Amino acid sequence: MYLRTVTRKNKNGSSVRYLQLAHNEWDPAAQVSRRTVLYNFGREDQVDRDAIARLIASLSQVLTPGQAMAATAPPELTFTESRPLGGTHALDGLWRRLGIDAMIRKLIKDPRSRERTERTLFALVANRALKPSSKLAASHWVNDDVAIAGLPEVDDDACYRAMDRLLTMESKLAEQVYWAVADLLNLEVDLLFFDTTSTYFETGQADEPLARNEYGRCLPQPDPSATGDASADGEDPLHLRGFRAFGKSKDHRDDLPQVIIGMAVTRTGIPIRVWSWPGATSDSALIRQVKDELKEWTLGRVVWVADRGFTSAANRRYLQRAGGHYILGEKLRTDSTEVKAALGRQGRYKTLADNMRIKEVKVADADDRFVICHNPDQAKRDAATREQLIAQLADVIDGSDKLSRTKRAELRGRLSTKPGLNRYLRVTPGGLLRIDRSVAKAEENLDGKYLLRSSDPKLSAEDIALGYKQLLEVERGWRDMKSIIDLRPVYHRLEDRIRAHVLLCWLALLLIRIIETTCDDTWSNLRLQLERLHVGTFTGPAGTFRQRTEVTKAQQTILTALQVPAPPRILEAAPPA
Repeated sequence: MYLRTVTRKNKNGSSVRYLQLAHNEWDPAAQVSRRTVLYNFGREDQVDRDAIARLIASLSQVLTPGQAMAATAPPELTFTESRPLGGTHALDGLWRRLGIDAMIRKLIKDPRSRERTERTLFALVANRALKPSSKLAASHWVNDDVAIAGLPEVDDDACYRAMDRLLTMESKLAEQVYWAVADLLNLEVDLLFFDTTSTYFETGQADEPLARNEYGRCLPQPDPSATGDASADGEDPLHLRGFRAFGKSKDHRDDLPQVIIGMAVTRTGIPIRVWSWPGATSDSALIRQVKDELKEWTLGRVVWVADRGFTSAANRRYLQRAGGHYILGEKLRTDSTEVKAALGRQGRYKTLADNMRIKEVKVADADDRFVICHNPDQAKRDAATREQLIAQLADVIDGSDKLSRTKRAELRGRLSTKPGLNRYLRVTPGGLLRIDRSVAKAEENLDGKYLLRSSDPKLSAEDIALGYKQLLEVERGWRDMKSIIDLRPVYHRLEDRIRAHVLLCWLALLLIRIIETTCDDTWSNLRLQLERLHVGTFTGPAGTFRQRTEVTKAQQTILTALQVPAPPRILEAAPPA
């Protein structure tokens, strides 16, 4: 298919040129190629050039941006390559608008490496947001597959050096980034949500235990021959821990070493800080460190919202220091007299939504307020799950009375490793296995319920319930960090590199959340639109120049919302070498 020009001579000797869209087809019978005119555009001097431009733009949609640029390149130029530009341009524009580039350069002491390090760190953050990979693959991505302003190429050693420098500025950078984001989005930090997750490593060997402070950071290592008595809580006074260590995995991979990651998130889902701890660290005391480190930010009145793993009495007292308050989930299956008293109180539920009913209950001699939340849909799911577990348990123990005492003990041991089934198992004085119907009856009273504890006297019961429900924003952050940003697999074994990797993931998630909040769309959709904005490289006798593709309406809408100007049409023009 091609554009054909036909010339016709008039009687007065003038010539008129006509444009046609033609296509040659092979005639197998006549063994010749025959021309077919598909469309007549009319006289060349009267053709609707705007209509042709619209047709070309429409046809270009079925091509990749690189193919479209190659197809429309002038004949005297050679099209050499095309790279995605829109994603990195939008991320870089927001990065600069927040002033993160200036923050990093100011925190780097060596003036010769400031710009290079900042550009490398941005490239690593952009890589997590656009095409997550190892640092070695990220350097190839920068060199061969993407356009990043100010960084034509980088090697993996430069990436590792930049990560090492990032770790040295972690606390100062995190605080400065927070205030920049707070100023940009007018963040409300009256509620701060905190939760932890774990990420495992595909290795069966944990790290060597090292002496650490209470925050999990390495200390100068003591004399190996020195010994000490156990502390009051049963832990080694030197806090000997390996960073990648075996612990209770939230990914159900207790067989692999892991690290613990914590994140503080605002009510709008903006992650303001991230932390890393050794894999054997329990959740109970982590929120105290978080409160201590954020205290220096002078955030004002803050209500901490956290899940059931942080509801110890020591944590509650700590969070109330300096006028702070909390909303904490409570474990329903517990021996706590306060929890039992709260669940035993009668009262009517108030409906907030189709899937949430609440009631506030008074507990004698308790300073805290208790709110019971009930989800009717979840209650049906809990009941169905319990019936399924009981039916499965009945199948397993059916006929066990005929087994020997030893075989029944072995079966009992296997069931003890399955908490869901073991919960409803009863062993008679004679060693027979039975279903505990009393436990099943007690569980019915907990279907679809969760209990909240709050120290704030000013919040309404509705605000307490809705505030805790927003804890799902942290869970959404974990899902995105593990799926979109690919927190795992972690291609590092050194502790500092792992910590730096987590920081890069946090910065990528921060930029993504701001873009999603500003554009009111998911990052997956926005990234798809932005990545179709390419920059093409052309070479010819006059030299080399790089030109972007046309900015579509959807791309312009995104950039306008982010207050990021579109990239210039010509990005580079250089004479021949």
